[in-house]
Amino acid sequence: MAASSEQKVLSYHDTLLRNSDLQLLDGPRWLNDKLISFAFEYFEYDKFKDLAGKVAFVSPEVTQCIKLSRDDEVAIFLDPLDLSSKDFVFLAVNDHHCQDSAGGSHWSLLIFDRTDNKFSHYDSSGSMNQGSAMILCCKLHPFLKASGEITLVAEECPQQDNGYDCGLYVICVAEHLCQQMIDGNTEPLRQKVTGKTVQDKRTELKTLIHNLAREGTR
Repeated sequence: MAASSEQKVLSYHDTLLRNSDLQLLDGPRWLNDKLISFAFEYFEYDKFKDLAGKVAFVSPEVTQCIKLSRDDEVAIFLDPLDLSSKDFVFLAVNDHHCQDSAGGSHWSLLIFDRTDNKFSHYDSSGSMNQGSAMILCCKLHPFLKASGEITLVAEECPQQDNGYDCGLYVICVAEHLCQQMIDGNTEPLRQKVTGKTVQDKRTELKTLIHNLAREGTR
C-alpha cells in the first residue's frame, strides 16, 4: 500500500516533515518552507553546531512573519532570537506578500554580516527578490544593534536554469558559506555550487531525512 501523503516521516527539533514534503525532493518541484526549515535546523544543531555562538538560522516561517508584520509587531518574533549577539544571521527570503494566504514562487538567501556591517543577498534568479530582501533589512535593522548604517549588497550567485530549484540554491549556498567559516576554504561559490551539486542535493536531503528518521525523533 502506498504511503499517505500526510504520513509523518520525521520530527526534527521544530520541523515536522510528512511524506508530501519528501515527495517534493523527487523533483522537478519547488521546495517548501518545511524543507528549508529542516535544512537550516540541521545546519544549526548538527552539521555546523560549532558555529552556534556566532551564527543564527531564522526559519522561513518566522522570516515571512517578520516581513509581513507591522513594525510594532516585529519584536514578538525577533526578541526571542537574540540576534544582536550573533555575527551572522541567515534568512530564506520568499517573494510572497499576502498575509491571508500561503504561496510564493521564489526563494533567495539573505545574510546579515556584523563583521562587515552589511546584508548580503544571494539570488539565483537575478534580482527577483531584491524588494523582499530590502523590506527584511529595514525590519531587522533595529534589532541587530549594529553600529551605523547597514548596506544591502547583491552578491554574485550561481543562477538557476529552471523555475523550481531556488530553494536548493538557498540551502547549497548557505552550506558552502558556513563551511568556509569552519575550514577557511576560499573556493569561489560558482565553482562549488553548480547545477549538478544542486540536483544532487535533492537525493542527499532525502537520504539524510530517512537516516534521521531511522535513528529516532529529536
